[in-house]
Amino acid sequence: MRLKALRPEKRLLWHSIRSQVGGLTLPRMNPLMMAAEPNPAKSQTATARRSLFWMVLVALLLRLVVMSFLYPERNDPYRDHWRLGGEAGRIARSIAQGEGFSNPLFGETGPTAWLSPVFPYLLAGIFKIFGIYSKASAIVALALDCLFSALTCIPVYFIAKRHFGEPAATWAGWFWAFFPYAIFFSADFIWATTLTTLLMALVFLSAIYLESSSSIWPWVGFGALSGFGGLTDPVVMSVAPVLGAWAWYRLYKSGRRWLAPGLGAVMAVTLVVSPWFIRNYETFHKVIPFRSCLGLEVYFGNNQDSWHWGPPGYHPSDNEQEWHEYQQVGEILYVNKKFHQGLAFIDSHRLLYVQQTLRRVIYLWTGFWSFSHRYLVEEPADPFNMVFCTGLTVLTLIGLRRAWIVSPAIAMPYILVFLFFPIIYYLTHPEDYYRRPIDPQYVVLAAYAVTSWAAERKRRRANLSPKVAVAE
Repeated sequence: MRLKALRPEKRLLWHSIRSQVGGLTLPRMNPLMMAAEPNPAKSQTATARRSLFWMVLVALLLRLVVMSFLYPERNDPYRDHWRLGGEAGRIARSIAQGEGFSNPLFGETGPTAWLSPVFPYLLAGIFKIFGIYSKASAIVALALDCLFSALTCIPVYFIAKRHFGEPAATWAGWFWAFFPYAIFFSADFIWATTLTTLLMALVFLSAIYLESSSSIWPWVGFGALSGFGGLTDPVVMSVAPVLGAWAWYRLYKSGRRWLAPGLGAVMAVTLVVSPWFIRNYETFHKVIPFRSCLGLEVYFGNNQDSWHWGPPGYHPSDNEQEWHEYQQVGEILYVNKKFHQGLAFIDSHRLLYVQQTLRRVIYLWTGFWSFSHRYLVEEPADPFNMVFCTGLTVLTLIGLRRAWIVSPAIAMPYILVFLFFPIIYYLTHPEDYYRRPIDPQYVVLAAYAVTSWAAERKRRRANLSPKVAVAE
């Protein structure tokens, strides 16, 4: 632009600007300096990775230390090593001996669908390598459970980060690393519980990301993961379809492509679980979706003995008469018979069934069943468990309420899990480890309750400080 082409007033402005900046020279940017500048996003990612690494490592070491004191109990030869995996151990032994998926109790009773297949096959692999019911197998099985539990820090961290930010994610991850239930059940209990917990957390994490993804392959991955979870423990399927439906609905409401992703997830689930369903139908000539023993669970939890949430004497693993009956009629007829016996008891004791259902609800949320002397002799740690479980539930509900205030869409996946997951246990019977697969959701919300309260307190102090300064 030539100066003489400007109007007089603009020419005056131009001279003024030149007089102000005429002596300044803009520095050239050195490419090496540009490359050396720190990238905040990369720095945060590196910090998060280091934090996750230490969470998982500390969690694993802590569980392994506790395991070193507890594993001898699982190596006890009592009842032919029943404490090493129970029915899963029996089926795993049959697989390792080349007898197939069979014999879930104390004798050769033939093919079974007593349990879903993933964990028994995993345990069978351990038996094949380290020996059937050997000390090494007990240690490896427990160590693997400890690893599954420690790895759960990762989805816990990312669930909290997705919904509530970095501070809550850090708190939640470390909370899980030191979480008493996660430590005890991974270090002492050879069962599918810790693997199921990890898979449930991954299903939940996948679902909350699917809300914003119209790509088919993430949905296919979600379906495959859900199907694998169902083959590990069918309880995963109590929440996976509901979470998937919620994500599907959110996708539809956003106006993005929704039909193909949802159908991809359904197809993936079907492909993963179909071989097991087909095997069961060909073996038993009956549709058995995941496990055969639901009828027994109804009978086991609905009877005259209500002094304990799992009274002894109603299961073929601890009652000789029940075991003989199982042998005589076979698994499918036995389970059907127990199912009808359970329904008959419920029909003739409807008020008692309502009372027992309410007690099961209370137990799953608070850990309280009874203060009777007989019960406390059987469960001496229950008073302490009740305090911890109730406190955790209170913190969880506080976190859920805060999440709802921020956004109902954030709170809804947790609400769906808490509503649908425990229904089967309300209606049948609970165990002390049944709630463990949704403990990650409790931990995330409890961590958010703490961090949001701390952030509010910090903001109030910051707002109060200028007022105090002005007053002075």
